[in-house]
Amino acid sequence: MAHVTVMEWQRVLMYVDGQLRRVLDPGRHRYRARRTTLVTVDLRPRLLNVPGQELITTDGVSVRVTVTARWQVADPVAYTGAATAPDQFLYAAAQEAVRDRVAGLPLEAALAERSLLSEGLTESVQAAVRELGIEVFDVRVRDLMLPGELRRAAMDVVVARERGRAALEEARAEAAALRSLANTARLLEEHPSLLRLRTLQVAADRQTTLVLDPRAHAD
Repeated sequence: MAHVTVMEWQRVLMYVDGQLRRVLDPGRHRYRARRTTLVTVDLRPRLLNVPGQELITTDGVSVRVTVTARWQVADPVAYTGAATAPDQFLYAAAQEAVRDRVAGLPLEAALAERSLLSEGLTESVQAAVRELGIEVFDVRVRDLMLPGELRRAAMDVVVARERGRAALEEARAEAAALRSLANTARLLEEHPSLLRLRTLQVAADRQTTLVLDPRAHAD
C-alpha cells in the first residue's frame, strides 16, 4: 500500500483503471499504487494577468488595455475533466469581455470614469467559465494606455491648465497688493499724523538715511 498526504489547500482525484473513484480531502490516505493514478489540484486563489491588447473604442480610438482577474478552482473534477487547458479558456474569456466593454464606450467616458471599463467584466467572465469548475472573484482593467499623439495632447492640456492657474494666482496676489496700497494711502490721507509717526520710526533706525524736503515746511 502507498500513502499520500493531501494539504489543506489541495484536493486529490483518485482514478483507478482510468475511472474516478473518489476525491481525497486534506489528510493522509492509503491507496493501491499499482492501478491508481492521482491528480492533485491546487485550490488557492490565483491571479491571471492579461497584458496590454490593442482595442478600439466606440468612437474609433485605439487604446491599449491590461486586465487582471482573481480566481480559484471551485470544482476539481470539472476543472480537470471539462477542458484540456481551462486556464486558457479563462484567459480568452477575459480578453473577449474587455474587448466588448471597451467597444461600447467612447474614449472620453473611459478616461473620465475608469471604473466604467471594469463594469460587468466579472459576471461576463464567470458565465463563460462556470462549466470549467472555475470561480471568478474579480476582473478589472488595471491599465489604460493612450496612443502617443493623444498622450502628448493630454500633457499639453495639463500644462496649459497649470499655467493658467499660476497666472490666476499671480493676478490675485497683485490685486491684493494694490488693495493694500490703496488702503494705506487712504488711511494716511485721513490721518496725516500717522505719516509723521512713521517718518520718526524710520529716522530712529541708524542704518537708514532720511532726506527731508525743506519745501515741505515752507508754509
